[in-house]
Amino acid sequence: MLELNDLLKKADIDPNQTLVMRHRPTESGLRRVLPWYAAERPETFNAYQSAQGSKNAETALTRASFLASFIGIEPGKAHFVGLYQQCGYRSVTTEEYSAIPENAELHKQGMSSASLRSSAFWFNLDRSETLLDLQGRLVITWTGLERSWYRWAHRNDFPIASILETSSFSEDMPEWRELILSWRELSSLPAPWRSALAEWRGIYLITDNSDGKAYVGSAYGKENLLGRWTGYAKTGHGGNRQLRERDPNGFVFSILQRVSPDMEAEDVVKLEDSWKKRLQTRSLGLNSN
Repeated sequence: MLELNDLLKKADIDPNQTLVMRHRPTESGLRRVLPWYAAERPETFNAYQSAQGSKNAETALTRASFLASFIGIEPGKAHFVGLYQQCGYRSVTTEEYSAIPENAELHKQGMSSASLRSSAFWFNLDRSETLLDLQGRLVITWTGLERSWYRWAHRNDFPIASILETSSFSEDMPEWRELILSWRELSSLPAPWRSALAEWRGIYLITDNSDGKAYVGSAYGKENLLGRWTGYAKTGHGGNRQLRERDPNGFVFSILQRVSPDMEAEDVVKLEDSWKKRLQTRSLGLNSN
């Protein structure tokens, strides 16, 4: 049976010098978007693995020449992200760590820095082109305990479970009636999802999970739903008074009705008004007008 070490040796990568990591964040929001980062925002994904909360993992990575990086999307399996050369490391304080822009995005997705010590190592991990064509396609069996998330390649057997035709990181967009997004996810959507939202106009709903109150809005014109939701992603409130007073981390976005892309703006607004009346979001919700 073909194993990961066979691929490494064929690519002239020494398994004795290769650390294998299977990333599976405990934070549900970050776990959802990490494959998106791997596929489309490699610098943000790399920031996630450039500091290790575990002292033992940090020590192991200092001794490695290469890091074979995987994501745990499903139990007992690991999906390949890439091969990284370990090109050195430096000590960083908590303040220096927080000043790195990609870390701000990761924390927005819920990543906790509680495990980061007052001084830790920040690794310079240079992504290699070697095996990069297998990103999201190579799936290995993660034998043994899943909590053992970093291991030396030469000390372990990682059977190849499958090589997929398309990347598992390219998640299909749900049908519009099934699309439900958190506020945090709005800033991290895959490119195909953004393209679809830019073409869709209609009526959307924002629900605050803290108390169930809702806001109805409409999207039309430039970039349609994408344009409106991008505004919320940046500010959290999109200029709406009642939303401004709330924590956007509890907001959930969905689509109530999709309309023709050439529907006149005034007709879209009429539909918006109809939904406000039916859902009583003026008297019981978060609409002020």
